[in-house]
Amino acid sequence: MKAIFDDISNQTSRVTTQAYSTSFTMGIRLLHQKFHQPIYNVYGFVRLADEIVDTFLNHDKKALLDEFKLATHQAIERGISLNPILNSFQNTVNKYNIELDLIDTFLDSMYMDLEKIEYNIETYEKYILGSAEVVGLMCLRIFTEGDAEEYDRLKPTAMSLGSAFQKVNFLRDLKADSENLGRMYFPDVDKTKFSALEKEQIEKDILQDFNHALGGIQQLPNGARLGVYAAYVFYKALFNKIKSTSPQQLLNKRVRISNFNKFVLMVQSYFKHQLNILS
Repeated sequence: MKAIFDDISNQTSRVTTQAYSTSFTMGIRLLHQKFHQPIYNVYGFVRLADEIVDTFLNHDKKALLDEFKLATHQAIERGISLNPILNSFQNTVNKYNIELDLIDTFLDSMYMDLEKIEYNIETYEKYILGSAEVVGLMCLRIFTEGDAEEYDRLKPTAMSLGSAFQKVNFLRDLKADSENLGRMYFPDVDKTKFSALEKEQIEKDILQDFNHALGGIQQLPNGARLGVYAAYVFYKALFNKIKSTSPQQLLNKRVRISNFNKFVLMVQSYFKHQLNILS
């Protein structure tokens, strides 16, 4: 029965999310149950593409990504894939009418990671659009459940939230990206001369994204609001910890929030949500 394979596919996306991200797993658990699996399915797809460009170092990553893109298109068109993660993803894409343009824009950014690019403002914004903002829009398609007017109204803030998350990731992963992958996403920043002033300017930009995103989170459908707010709180806490870390320290270690502190933040998010004091 195909239902058994679909269940195995869903389990694969769920386990993938749980293995790679405790923060997003906690946030997903705070969503209404109807949103759990679709968001796991989106994360599983995104994670698989990211693994191709980041960790498959002894393989032809371009060929693998080409095959992955083709398989993604075929899965969506056929309504099935023998790849469990793509099978679960296509179910979500077809159920919620997630545009192929969003998916291709995401994959375009993955292709950018195959090259050592010296980023300028244009390529930096293009990368963030594809790697983060459109992922937020995929999730928003799920949360708004076919309500086109609500989707269009919340679209700008969903993009800002994805942008904030990605830029925080860039700062958090500065050491690994620069040393292991030879990447520096921030425009016109030399890792050997990364200054406090440059870091402060990046942080101001991130704070603007966070502030804009919060207004949209407050307007999300009730079943989505708490989970998205919890993810916002996790990343805001990580951002604040990064702010108190010097540029030199960021180039030498990865800033983290402990699982215990994530749990505390989750509890705080729950009570703030219940009291309708999201901040």
